[in-house]
Amino acid sequence: MDHLNDPDIDGDVYVSPRYLAGTTGIGDPALAPLLGLGWDLRHDDLGNVYTNSPNRRVRLGYLPEGEDDGLWRINAYRDPFGPPAWGVCFNKATPTEFVTAFTTALATAYEARDAYLARPFPGIAERDPIRIVDPLLQQGWTLDRPYLGVYLVDAPDRHAGLEYTGGNLDPEGELTTRDARWQLWAGRSIDKPAWYATASTYTPVALLAAVTRCVADPAPLPRWREDTFSYVAGMAQLTPVRAPLPPAPSPLDVRRAAARRPAALPPASVPRWSTSTRPALPRPRR
Repeated sequence: MDHLNDPDIDGDVYVSPRYLAGTTGIGDPALAPLLGLGWDLRHDDLGNVYTNSPNRRVRLGYLPEGEDDGLWRINAYRDPFGPPAWGVCFNKATPTEFVTAFTTALATAYEARDAYLARPFPGIAERDPIRIVDPLLQQGWTLDRPYLGVYLVDAPDRHAGLEYTGGNLDPEGELTTRDARWQLWAGRSIDKPAWYATASTYTPVALLAAVTRCVADPAPLPRWREDTFSYVAGMAQLTPVRAPLPPAPSPLDVRRAAARRPAALPPASVPRWSTSTRPALPRPRR
């Protein structure tokens, strides 16, 4: 994994599977893809953050002081003065990397004219809802139908799932409650999730598929062990982050080192390299 060689890993443990990680508590990475396109940024007196697209048809709120646990709320509009065409919510414990995957895909779709308003459409490759679940199925998640009109894709350990609800849904309820077309969650059950995300009926497939690809990635996520909100305690596997070992000297390196020693000195023994010898861990950064 590439991040094993990253000297700036922000954490002292890796959390696996990654969907059992929690938020990093930092919103900047998820805001960056949109701010990079020139979206404006505003704050209120409570510390909430708002950003709008230049055409005023996509709005994002980062709401640590909101009325509920919906930390991230993103809505898109066909008419700036009309109701939302779609809405997505990530609650306060959702891993930041999953939100960043969404906003990165949103930035790409925004630059591609009206792709951020492309409705799901079965049978059209780029807009077929099956693309949303494919990354999970490819990693061993299983498809179930627990209730009539409801489809559930379960993680192998049953500690995460993606639920799709068919039939007619209340458009306003999709935007303000968990009764949305799509719900992604992790924890002990969908009723008591450690974190969850919801998406309404017409959320573009490309945006949601970006999230499920990130969720399905087998690579663990770095977190701080002492910040227990950053992983699901008792369920997640924590592995200490350790710096990589220096490369062992080659036979040529040994011969060159021996050739540089003064002739009057007795030859030194070749140093032994142990896989248990590692550099000291850096102190946690804050």
